[in-house]
Amino acid sequence: MLRFFASNRSFAKIARQTGLRSTAYKYSTTKKTKPTFHEVSDASEESHTGQFINKVSKPYTVTTYARPNLVLTHGKGSYIYDLENRKYIDFTAGIAVTCLGHSNEGITEILKDQSEKLIHCSNLYYNLPAGELASKLIHKTKEHNGLNDASRVFLCNSGTEANEAALKFARKYGKVKGGDSKTEFITFANSFHGRSMGALSVTPNPKYQSPFVPLIPGIHVAEPNNIESVKNSMSSEKTCGVIIEPIQGEGGVNSMDETFLVELRKLCNDHDVLLIYDEIQCGLGRSGKLWAHSYLPNETHPDIVTMAKALGNGFPIGATMITEKVENVLSVGDHGTTYGGNPLGARIGSFVVDEITKEPFLVNINEKSAKFVAKLNQIAETNPDKVLKVKGKGLLLGLQFAENIDINKIVEKCRENGLLIITAGMNTIRFVPALNIPDEAIDDGLAILEHCIEQ
Repeated sequence: MLRFFASNRSFAKIARQTGLRSTAYKYSTTKKTKPTFHEVSDASEESHTGQFINKVSKPYTVTTYARPNLVLTHGKGSYIYDLENRKYIDFTAGIAVTCLGHSNEGITEILKDQSEKLIHCSNLYYNLPAGELASKLIHKTKEHNGLNDASRVFLCNSGTEANEAALKFARKYGKVKGGDSKTEFITFANSFHGRSMGALSVTPNPKYQSPFVPLIPGIHVAEPNNIESVKNSMSSEKTCGVIIEPIQGEGGVNSMDETFLVELRKLCNDHDVLLIYDEIQCGLGRSGKLWAHSYLPNETHPDIVTMAKALGNGFPIGATMITEKVENVLSVGDHGTTYGGNPLGARIGSFVVDEITKEPFLVNINEKSAKFVAKLNQIAETNPDKVLKVKGKGLLLGLQFAENIDINKIVEKCRENGLLIITAGMNTIRFVPALNIPDEAIDDGLAILEHCIEQ
């Protein structure tokens, strides 16, 4: 069985044998006629996909996600293909990760070139790409009105690790400044910060937390955009950090108000509490600026910014950026990582940052966002009994549905018609495509979405 799946049979041959179309979303259309859609159900249990999942993958894979009968094999740009050679428009980008699209030529060249030089050397020694990436993140952030006191970067491997570092840094700051009692955190309803024990502790979703309680104590949950709820939880003697997403992704694509963030920053200053912005999903161009907080005045800027996802375009890398105020409480040995800042990942990260900050990349994101928003608003107006509102910014957008609508069925119907989309909290469908998605893919994908909502 393993030999069968490793035999490198052509995708076209598989498609011919299974009798499936080479594209799931292929439909006929002209400027004057409505598209005709060709719905194709997920692969059957008897298909090559079904056999691979049931005999090779599922029996040996830890139970985590509920997944459809879909095995993805290759992609290019904003299109991705499965084992049955079906073609899909990808509005998920690996959950806001492949910001430059699948199989980006620049990254492919870096992978080849750097792998022939040095992939890993540990953090016992300096390496060129890691230092260059750290320096670039600081300078580009300041150029783009990000963290105005940005000073240092900790490179790691994922968003959860970036948040774990941020929580540790805030805990160390609190203990240095206020003693052993200044250790508590404030987080926010509908937030998502990761699944390891520290990050999970500040992710107040019972679905994620309940199986693993007790979690880290001293966590207080405030209401987004409600400064009074924060005041009720904050203490100069006990609170060391506040963690917040400027735009919540997983929780439902919810933006924080500027006035709220101004007040939150002032409150943190008054109580000597570190403010952490989790920009793992909304950062690195996703909002239409380099950082979501780049839209905001300096008086809202945090002490720590966390990032990952887009930074590696699919290669595992994360980072925690801090001010000198935070750096001043850290000592050798307080934190570390074996893989973080490896030359291969760091070089890819540098390439991604360069591409996102090139003119007119960010301008193009906002133009593509306007195209999305215009069509999504049209869909909302046409379906007032189903759709509540359009949310988000840049290419982190959400379409919130009425509670009686099963959005999982819409996701399934879209997949059967050749469009990959994902959900978020508050009964919201989330759109996080590649930041360089072509206009044709936007138009075709939204046509599929509209069709499936009507169905």
